Amino acid sequence: MNDMPWMKSYPPGVRWDAEISITPVQQILEESASTWPNNPAVDFMGRKISYSELNDLANRAANALQKLGVKPGVHVGLYLPNTPHYLVSLFGILKAGGTVVNYSPLDAARVLEHKVEDSETDFLITLDLASLYPQMGALLGKTRLKKLIVGNLGEMSAQPDAVNAQMQATKQLASVPSDDRHITFQALLDNDGIYRSYPIADLTDTIAVLQYTGGTTGLPKGAMLTHANLTAATNQCVETTRTDPPTLDEGKERVLAVLPPFHIYALTVNMLLGIRIGAELVLHTRFDVDAVVKDLTEKKITAFPGVPTMFVAVLNHPGAAKADLTSLKWCNSGGAPLPLEVQRNFEKLTGCRLAEGWGMTETSPTGTFTPVTSEPRAGSCGVPSPGIIIKFLDTNDNTTYVPLGQTGELCIKGPNVMKGYWKKPDATAEIMTPDGFMRTGDVGYMDEDGYVYIVDRTKDMLLCGGFNVYPRVLEEAVYKHPSVEEVAVIGIKDEYRGQSPKAFVKLKAGAASFTLKELQEFLKDKLGKHEMVQALEFRDSLPKTPVGKISKKDLYDEEERKTTVKA
Repeated sequence: MNDMPWMKSYPPGVRWDAEISITPVQQILEESASTWPNNPAVDFMGRKISYSELNDLANRAANALQKLGVKPGVHVGLYLPNTPHYLVSLFGILKAGGTVVNYSPLDAARVLEHKVEDSETDFLITLDLASLYPQMGALLGKTRLKKLIVGNLGEMSAQPDAVNAQMQATKQLASVPSDDRHITFQALLDNDGIYRSYPIADLTDTIAVLQYTGGTTGLPKGAMLTHANLTAATNQCVETTRTDPPTLDEGKERVLAVLPPFHIYALTVNMLLGIRIGAELVLHTRFDVDAVVKDLTEKKITAFPGVPTMFVAVLNHPGAAKADLTSLKWCNSGGAPLPLEVQRNFEKLTGCRLAEGWGMTETSPTGTFTPVTSEPRAGSCGVPSPGIIIKFLDTNDNTTYVPLGQTGELCIKGPNVMKGYWKKPDATAEIMTPDGFMRTGDVGYMDEDGYVYIVDRTKDMLLCGGFNVYPRVLEEAVYKHPSVEEVAVIGIKDEYRGQSPKAFVKLKAGAASFTLKELQEFLKDKLGKHEMVQALEFRDSLPKTPVGKISKKDLYDEEERKTTVKA
């Protein structure tokens, strides 16, 4: 048996054994600023920032951060939306020798407090938004947090005064004290940009970013992503586009950056990949489908990384059918399984193939990619990316790998795989195999051509009457119903079967509703009897995570509360 069957499925020009170079993360910006100094790096609220200007701003941030005490071993938090502040801060911290800690604006107060203490964050950069500053301001004096560096949305726009006036009028700004625990972002950048450079002895050991990953229970763990991990992942993405002819042209692309940058998918695929290829990043502070469709059309966006819910929203936008979306040439879906119907309909609408990939926080997040030159395979997230090896572990015997075509737990090895969990050696050891592969918790299989199929998460798998039932299979079937815009399936308690599948459905605008019995009739030739949906609930919207994925955790929590109330 060929241990790497995926190699025969690679498109012309793309090599699995391509040299995956590793560098300090900050070098990505420095090299692009040297190559394309006058090209726009950022388009934000009417203002364009060139690569040389972005690099200069990062140098200034590094200078000031070092004066505050940032150096190797010092951790600086980022509590920011998709704005130029994020890019300036990210590269500034790394140039100063520090480590970046990403924080999510949707984290609960107890989670934010945990992350500050657990990550040893001494300084944190945020904005004066009412949705951001108060949460972090409350942690000053309560946690180890020493200083807050507070920026302003308007200062990075083309019209600062107008933006601030509007935000003040709509009560979107918070009051920020003027004391020694606060520094303005403008003050941070008010210097000559000269800083001390710290050579990195071992790129595979030095942490660039602490990226916290949640899970369904407990407090999040910090994945230690090294400079080698992140630059390897970035260059793996680049290698997948080196088709013949090239999928992306360096120095010429416009990337729609709408994913939140505190999420690993956005950090690597939007930010680092975009900067690495000298693209213009069109930043949106949040996903607004009207603004997205407008920019896709008017700004001739060429690359659009997103999550399935974003592509669903574009497909269902009333103006999408008339919009000129022909500039798109690279669209990538990650973060959650991509329904086949969405994939097909998006390609019909735009002429651009929507390619699915798989990855996770712990893999920085590269893993698989779908060759854009090949027909997509239903249910597959593609083949292992350059430099990555994937095997499947027997779920009943974690010492044995299963043969091709058999289902098991996906295990991965590559330069992109994290160093481990921060301060959690036992948790790190638990997910590593004796031969150096990382166990992902994803269940799937690989076909004879090396294409990977993720059946589900081990933790999402349902046990219904003794049968293993995978929610993704059910969701793919429900998506085929013409009235369904979004669906999520979870397991609910069943006294007889243990668990039963329940579908939460959001209908398309103007679409007719249906009963559970009608849905079951629709599904009877698509699912086995043991898989059949047993409960149905319609929703105006489904709960989402910060990156835009449907949050099954929230649905499980709601069902648990219902059960508790009944009891």
